[in-house]
Amino acid sequence: MRQYILRRLMLMPITLIGITFLVFFLTRLVPGGPVERMLQEQAIGALSGEKTVGQGNSRLGNDDVERLEELFNLQEPVWKAYLQWLGILPREVEIAKAEFNDAGLAVITIVSTSGHSVALEVTREGREPQYLAPEWMKDEGWQVRLESPRVRAERLAARQQVTDAAVIEDMAKSPACRRWRAVASRRAFQGVLQGNLGLSYKYNEPVSRMMLDRLPVSLYFGLLGAFITYVVSIPLGVFKALWHRSWFDSVSSVLIFMGYAVPGFALGAVLLVYLGARLEWFPLYGLVSPGFEWMPFKDQLYDLAIHSVLPLSCYVVSTFAVTTMMMKNNLMEHLAADYVRTAVSKGVSFRQAVWRHAFRNSVIPIVATLGGVICTVVGGSILIERVFDIQGFGMLCFQALMDKDYSLIMGTLLLSSILIIIGNLLSDLLVAVVDPRVRFD
Repeated sequence: MRQYILRRLMLMPITLIGITFLVFFLTRLVPGGPVERMLQEQAIGALSGEKTVGQGNSRLGNDDVERLEELFNLQEPVWKAYLQWLGILPREVEIAKAEFNDAGLAVITIVSTSGHSVALEVTREGREPQYLAPEWMKDEGWQVRLESPRVRAERLAARQQVTDAAVIEDMAKSPACRRWRAVASRRAFQGVLQGNLGLSYKYNEPVSRMMLDRLPVSLYFGLLGAFITYVVSIPLGVFKALWHRSWFDSVSSVLIFMGYAVPGFALGAVLLVYLGARLEWFPLYGLVSPGFEWMPFKDQLYDLAIHSVLPLSCYVVSTFAVTTMMMKNNLMEHLAADYVRTAVSKGVSFRQAVWRHAFRNSVIPIVATLGGVICTVVGGSILIERVFDIQGFGMLCFQALMDKDYSLIMGTLLLSSILIIIGNLLSDLLVAVVDPRVRFD
């Protein structure tokens, strides 16, 4: 088993690289990235300002868009940007620029990480920069390069999706690109391998911090929902199989199929209207009440419980029905098997035949689905979280997709993939524990 686990763990990095590179490539391929989104919002805001306030149209200039591209690392090729996101290649973490004046001098203001600052004077000889840098710049890894008008024009043309060589040549002679420019940059390894998932484009917060803030909510509902589902559904399925076609089986089957037929988010809306708004038995939104941190411990437990009843009911309603009926059908199939009848004919009591033989074989398919619990824990239910206004991990993934927040998309995808792969591995190991026929040798 040790070798099997090691092989699975060795395949994890390859699987993660394949998943993350595919999504990373698709995010760069799909139009309407964060810069385009900002430009669109800027244009809408400018139009609204013209109508209401009468201000002029204030759009982001080329330099502003260029800084945004460098901040989001969108100017690099896809393969290089992906390696920089992984932390295998260094990326430019700080950039300072200045154009050359008519005297052939560019003055760049550089601020170090330790608080030092310098006005660096740069001249050029051909395509090589000439400057005298202090020692702390060399120690921090600052480098200076030159950008010709042609290079600036090509970058501007790529941003505007222009491919005509004559148009690019005209851009190089335009006021926006006609001067040489000195660029000072500091490169560093800042990626996944260094524990840095980047900043959110939308919220300008570290992605890792945002995920850590939201993940406990999904863990709470996912683990508690899975615990309730398996603790109740497995015994209920056993009783339904033993009392097949009784009044208990018929009534419970009707209730179970009614719950399964209603989507969780629709059930949540109904519960909110009748039990929340009309009867006022439960809160209408959120996971805790305002001022939760100032409540006594007993009041905190009660407040958390009363807020969890409705969303937790919506979480477990579908999995509860599936698990119960799976347990019942599997147990009935094994109770009719020859090995159970043989055990009873040899003097084994029916109760022992059920729990020692049929039950253990019946629970194997249910154990195999435990890996899917990780998907629920990680993703949660976006619609349920939206109905109850719960800021969980699933809602964070949804917001990242809607905002086209590339850093947040990649961060949530990476964490989800890791946990799902681990969940599948745990499912295989649990099946081997329950089923003596499974061997990893």
